[in-house]
Amino acid sequence: MLHQTVCGAIAAAGFGVLFNTSLRSLTWCATMGAIALVVRTIALEQGWSLEAASFVAALAVGVGVQVLCTRTDISQDALDVVGCIPMVPGSFAAKAILGFFALTSPDAAGAAETLLTAVGYTLRVMFTIGAIGTGLAIPTLLLRLRVAR
Repeated sequence: MLHQTVCGAIAAAGFGVLFNTSLRSLTWCATMGAIALVVRTIALEQGWSLEAASFVAALAVGVGVQVLCTRTDISQDALDVVGCIPMVPGSFAAKAILGFFALTSPDAAGAAETLLTAVGYTLRVMFTIGAIGTGLAIPTLLLRLRVAR
C-alpha cells in the first residue's frame, strides 16, 4: 500500500510539473495521485475489476478535488487530470498496440488469437478510461450544482 501511495504521488507530481502547475499546487497533485492509487489498490484487493476500481478511485479524486477547490484557487481541471493519470492503463494500451503491429507482419502466426487478445486489451483500456472520466464527471456535476444554488 505504501508503495502505491508513493508511486501515485510521484507520478501525479511529475505530470503536474509537465502541466506547468504552480509549485504550491504540486503538493495537492501528489495528494490526489496518492489517493487515486490507494483507493484503486484497495478496490482491486477486494476483488473488483480494474474498471470498477478505477471508477471508484476517480470518484474519490473528483470529490477530493471539489472539496479542495472550494477552499483554494487551485485549478480543478488540472488536479482532476493529474490525479488520475497514474491510473491510465498504459501497459494494456501498449500490449494492444503491439498486438495490432504483430498482425501486420507478413508471417503472422495465430492471427486470430493475436487479434482477439489485442481487441481485449483495447476494450479494457477504453472501459477503464471511460470509468475514470465518468468517475471524475459525477462529482463535478453534482457538487457544482450545489454551489450554483
